Amino acid sequence: MKQIDQVANGAKFIADTPHRESHDRCLWAARMRRDAVAQQIPEWEEMRGLASLVKMHTLSNLDVYLEEFEKNAIANGIHIHWAKDATEHNEMVYEIFKAHNVKIVTKGKSMLMDECGMREFMAEKGMQIFEADLGERIQQLSNERASHIVMPAIHKLRGDVAQLFAEHMGSDPTNDDPHYLNSVMREDMRKNYIKVDAGMSGVNFAIAETGGIVVCTNEGNADISANVPPLYVASMGIEKLIPRASDLPLFVRLLSRSALGFHITQYTSHYHGPREGQEMHIVIVDNGRSERLAKPGYWEVLKCMRCSACLNTCPVFRRTGGLSYDAPYMGPIGIVLEPSYDLHLYAQLPYSCTHCGSCGNVCPVKVPIPELVFMWRNELVDKREDLLSHRLEMDVASQILRSASRLTWAEKFALSALRHAPKGLLDSRLNPWTINHVNPEAPQETFREYYKKQQSTDKEQ
Repeated sequence: MKQIDQVANGAKFIADTPHRESHDRCLWAARMRRDAVAQQIPEWEEMRGLASLVKMHTLSNLDVYLEEFEKNAIANGIHIHWAKDATEHNEMVYEIFKAHNVKIVTKGKSMLMDECGMREFMAEKGMQIFEADLGERIQQLSNERASHIVMPAIHKLRGDVAQLFAEHMGSDPTNDDPHYLNSVMREDMRKNYIKVDAGMSGVNFAIAETGGIVVCTNEGNADISANVPPLYVASMGIEKLIPRASDLPLFVRLLSRSALGFHITQYTSHYHGPREGQEMHIVIVDNGRSERLAKPGYWEVLKCMRCSACLNTCPVFRRTGGLSYDAPYMGPIGIVLEPSYDLHLYAQLPYSCTHCGSCGNVCPVKVPIPELVFMWRNELVDKREDLLSHRLEMDVASQILRSASRLTWAEKFALSALRHAPKGLLDSRLNPWTINHVNPEAPQETFREYYKKQQSTDKEQ
C-alpha cells in the first residue's frame, strides 16, 4: 500500500488561502485562550505534573484497575464486553444491536469508534447511524474524516456548511449565519432522535472505584445518545481509566482549558448505570494499546486525553489541515500514534514536524511527543521504512560531517554554487524552497571564513 504523503496532501490546503488562513487563525485563538486561562491558575504546572503521575500510576497498574472497574460496573447493572481489536469491537457492537433489532443509531463523538471504522462497518450491515455532534455530522454529510479531534469541521468555512446543508437539507445556500445553520441541523436531527433504537458515545474518563464513566461535550451529544434511546452502548479504550472519583476534578479542570481555552465543558455527564427501563453496555477495547504499554520509551503515549492542545499549537497542523494526515488521529499526537497501527502506511508522518517542541509544552498530561517523534524516526530508519531520498541525504551528510576538511570544502562549494549558478536553475522546480520563498542573496564568504577573519582582527587589536 502506498504511504500517506502528508506533505503533498498539505500542499493543497496551503494553496487554498481563505481556508488555510481561517484554520490557522481559529486554532491559534484556541491556543491563546488556553494560555490565558492557564495563567489564571497559579498551580497549573503542578496540576500537569500531578495528572501525568496519576496516569502513569494507572497505566503501571492497569490490570488491577481494569478488573476493579469491571466488577463495579457490573454491580451497577452495566454489561461489560472486552474487545482485543477494532474488528472485534465492531462485531460485538453489531451483535448487541442485532439482538435488540436495532436499525437506527444516534452516535455521540468518539475517536475510538473512528479508529475502529465502526460507522463504515455498520453502514455495510445496513445500519443507519446519525452523528449527534454538529462537526461530526457535517463531516459525515461531506463523506470526510474528522479533521480535528474536538473540532471535526474546523477546516471548513461557513459558506461551505451553508452549501452542504442546502444540498442535503434544502436550506438557504446563501445564508451562512451560524445561528441559522445550527437551527437547520437541529430541526433535521430532532426528527431522527425520537425514532432511534440505540445510542452510542465514547468515554473521556472511566473511574475504577465507582464503575462509572464520564463523557465531556459542548453540545450535549452524549446526553442525547445516552438518555433518549432504550439501549446505550459506550466504547472505551483501556487507557481511559483513572483510579478514584477524587482524581476526576483534576482532569476535568485540565481538559477543556487545554482543548479550547474554556474553563469547563458545557456538559460533563456521569453515567453509573442504565436509567430505568434502559440497557447499558460498555465495550472495553485494546486495539494495540497493550503493545504500546509494553514498549519501553513509548508507553507514555497512553496518557493522552485527546484534548487536541498539541494540534492547536502545531505550526504544521495549523497550516496544512487535519485531512492531510489521512488518518483517524492527526497532528502531533497522530504522527506518534498512527505508525503504531501501520508502520509502512504512516511512515512519512513523523517527518511532518518542525521540532519546535510546543506540543510537549502544552500537553496537560506531559506526553513527551517531541521525544517520541525522534523515536519513530529512528525506528523508521532501522526498519528501512524511511524515504529513499532521506536515506541518500543522510548518507551524504554523514560522509561530509565526519570530517572538518570535507565540511569546509562542502561549504565553499555550496556557496560558490549559490553565487554562480543560473538564476533560472535556482528558482526552478528542482529547488522546492523557491515555490513559496525567495532565495536570499548569497554572502561573499562562508561563516567559517568570516569567523576566522574576525578572530585575526581581534588578536591584532
